[in-house]
Amino acid sequence: MPVQPPPPKVHRRDGGRVVAGVAGGIADYFDVDAFRVRVVFVVLAALAGAGVIAYAALWFFCPQGDDTTPPSHRERQQAYGLAVLGLVAAFLVGFVASGTPAAQLVPLVVVAIGASLVWREFDKSRSTPRSPLLTWTRLIGGAVLVIGGLAVVVWAGDTSFGGLNTTLVAVLATLIGVVLLTVPLWMRLWRALNEERAAAIRIAEREEIASHLHDSVLQTLALIQKRSDRPDEVARLARRQERELRGWLFGDTRGRGDSLSGALKSVAAEVEDTYDVDVEVVSVGDLDPSGDRRWDALVAASREALVNAAKHSGQRKVDMYCEIEDHQVEVFVRDRGSGFDVDAVADDRQGIAGSIRGRIDRAGGTVSITSSPDRGTNVGLRMPRCADGDRAEKNGGRHGTEKNPDKSPDQLKSTERG
Repeated sequence: MPVQPPPPKVHRRDGGRVVAGVAGGIADYFDVDAFRVRVVFVVLAALAGAGVIAYAALWFFCPQGDDTTPPSHRERQQAYGLAVLGLVAAFLVGFVASGTPAAQLVPLVVVAIGASLVWREFDKSRSTPRSPLLTWTRLIGGAVLVIGGLAVVVWAGDTSFGGLNTTLVAVLATLIGVVLLTVPLWMRLWRALNEERAAAIRIAEREEIASHLHDSVLQTLALIQKRSDRPDEVARLARRQERELRGWLFGDTRGRGDSLSGALKSVAAEVEDTYDVDVEVVSVGDLDPSGDRRWDALVAASREALVNAAKHSGQRKVDMYCEIEDHQVEVFVRDRGSGFDVDAVADDRQGIAGSIRGRIDRAGGTVSITSSPDRGTNVGLRMPRCADGDRAEKNGGRHGTEKNPDKSPDQLKSTERG
């Protein structure tokens, strides 16, 4: 199934903006003339200032575009005229409707103009470099306009508002001024947090893709190199890898089967078929892994541990034991092969660092690896369970021990001790 492209988003103009680029961005999104959009904002501004509020909200929430074409002189003059008309209409209608004297209009317009100057200077353009002196001049001038306008509104004529004390009105005006002057800082902080979050998600996705490619494609290519003298087996490995990669790219690979035990047995069978080894699986308990990425990570890391044992131990048999308890899930992969020095493994070895440790660490689990030359290797994977939601096991009971007719109780205990 082809991947659907993300829906288009509204972006504010950067190089082609006059005030904040909101009207131009909406015009580009709907493919209409920017003049018509600006007229709509003016009309809305006359409706109790709805257009001004909508413009400020879109300024805050819409990301900045990457256009570089500046507006023409005529378009800039036209936009400035409509902006002034919209502000005057908003305040005139508001004052007429509330019965407030028109003398209060001028300082509020000054406050709005000063706030716009501050917002615009903080909203830096990526296409047009600015002089630091001009930037600071506009910032200081905008702050002075906001503070001065609010001061005139509060103290001119010693007018009270709705019966409120003048001191209380001054405090409220101070808070409004602080908000108006610091909103651009909040806006930049909010966007920076979103960018950091998106970057973290992209890094995690790249690491997951790298781990998957190492576990599947690179391992298969290594096998093909070793078995290049057997064309039938090479073709079989290539077909199998193609199916697996297509399923991972275009299908839902979260949790093969409807149980964690079934998913572990599935990867064990896959390793047996690919590397020509015997994997003996013992499972105690079960749970439904659907919709939880922790169990996907546990299954993938278990597969990589099995692959490492099949490739490097020199033995034809590998044991895997899984115990699902109320508070955690443990998986042990053990071989009795050549072993290795754990401390001597380089940090850049993707098989252990990325596909096992990194994958389990990202999911919130822990990994323990014990090995010594000529005495085999034991890889322990532990993943905590949620306090609720995973209590019901597939086969009932507290642990729901899975029956395995091929293993005796002594063999189960021996495997658990390993």
